[in-house]
Amino acid sequence: MKGTRPLDNKEIRLVSACFDGTFEARNRGLFMLGVSTGGRISELLSLQIGDVYQNRKAVGDLLYDKSIVKGGEMSRAVPVNVDGRQAIENLISWHREKYKTIAPSRPLFPSRNKNGSVAMNRQTAHEMLKKAFQAAGLNGKLATHSLRKSFAQRVYEESGDIYLVQELLGHRNVSTTQKYIGVNYATAREAVEAMALEAKAASSERDRTDLLSRSFRFLGGELKETADETLFLELALRGYDLSKLRKNNETTAEIIKIG
Repeated sequence: MKGTRPLDNKEIRLVSACFDGTFEARNRGLFMLGVSTGGRISELLSLQIGDVYQNRKAVGDLLYDKSIVKGGEMSRAVPVNVDGRQAIENLISWHREKYKTIAPSRPLFPSRNKNGSVAMNRQTAHEMLKKAFQAAGLNGKLATHSLRKSFAQRVYEESGDIYLVQELLGHRNVSTTQKYIGVNYATAREAVEAMALEAKAASSERDRTDLLSRSFRFLGGELKETADETLFLELALRGYDLSKLRKNNETTAEIIKIG
């Protein structure tokens, strides 16, 4: 959905804790698999148990087959991290308990109707996630597509490689992927705060103090307690080599300038 924003890791944890009820495992599983593999909501809802659970364990790579990919684009494989694998394992346990079967052809995210033999629809998924976002106290434009955008943003922040993100999302053009990569507002806030005049002044003072401390250590701690610290700091900042200061109480005029 155009204009939706991604979630950061803190928000993902908040939302994950907001699912409850009979279909808690299904709903949390859909959310976590979405933010962990970057599937479109249509792709996620088309998954069957056999797509994610093979040889009695969660798959390490999830194949979004061409038959379920939007617009018939290329199939793509996405590595499944520990969050995604845990979501799959929890889903399988839930299927076993509720439906007494994990037949490969059954929908991974079943509807409440027909004993879980049909998949939940997009509108149900949208309403379910909307309630979770609200319960988590999140603001901004959030919807099912936020899951896919969250995956894209997190992969980009970890790798810095937009072409990797393009591959994992299955985009034909990197220009499409660029629209998924938004501003990290935590980083933006730090940058804006750091450029403030007050912050610059505090940073400058810290730098001056650090330089003075390093200069004294470089001299082996030989300066007397009565030394004019401000003078020595200014000399150091102006490029004077304080290591040339003699130790026999000679004046600072005998400091030799570098170069």
